[in-house]
Amino acid sequence: MKKKRIFEIIQIGRDTDIISRTFDFTIVLAILLNLGIAIFSTFDRSYSYTGLIHSIEIISVGIFAFEYGLRVWTANYLYPSLSKRKARLTYIFSFTGLIDLLSFFPFFLPFFFPNGTIAFRTFRIIRILRLFQINSYYDSLNIITDVLKSKRQQLFSSVFIVLILMTAASLFMYSLEHDAQPDVFTNAFSAFWRASSSLLTVGYGDIYPITTGGKLFGMIITFLGVGMVAIPTGILSAGFVEQLTVIQDKDHGAYCPHCGEKLR
Repeated sequence: MKKKRIFEIIQIGRDTDIISRTFDFTIVLAILLNLGIAIFSTFDRSYSYTGLIHSIEIISVGIFAFEYGLRVWTANYLYPSLSKRKARLTYIFSFTGLIDLLSFFPFFLPFFFPNGTIAFRTFRIIRILRLFQINSYYDSLNIITDVLKSKRQQLFSSVFIVLILMTAASLFMYSLEHDAQPDVFTNAFSAFWRASSSLLTVGYGDIYPITTGGKLFGMIITFLGVGMVAIPTGILSAGFVEQLTVIQDKDHGAYCPHCGEKLR
């Protein structure tokens, strides 16, 4: 029972569970503090606080490592249908488990490979992955994951349509502009860059058409780009509305919109 209680504490805490909520708050605070240190360390004046930064880094890494150990130890409660060994392996190689591991493991790499200390400093960028841990402590953030899972087929379809349009637009633009700008539109890839910046409404302006046909076609794909960006936006918006409706129905029960009676 003690092990199960530890599992309950390290999971998303209920409002009535003060200890679990305190644990969640501590982890989130450590994540945000560590991210703030990562940003602050890019400033020149951060060298004056090297000792403090290193101390906070050690404490936060210790917290993350301790939490990871507890999650591996109690993984059989997270996957009750699996054996202890399989449950732990499932957690270790899951997306959440890998994020938890990468949140602290790069800190220890210089101890195992002293000669690569300078090279391992680049691994500090992995600290940004600790932000994904916040998703484990707040149900409201889990809505984003649920929406992406439920709408993944529609999103893939919209992305596939965009890729088709980008490919077609690049070939058309290349045929229209290559003769006028052979040094700019050197190949289909150059036109693909132009098509992507137009369809995705980025508009870098480094490559642009100069012929009349190219300008007219550029206007067309720009208008198409606005519609293409709106498609995944509408899919995600509808997904959020559906997910919030499901959550409200679970919390308060579903009611008929016409008669107002509670549905089963």
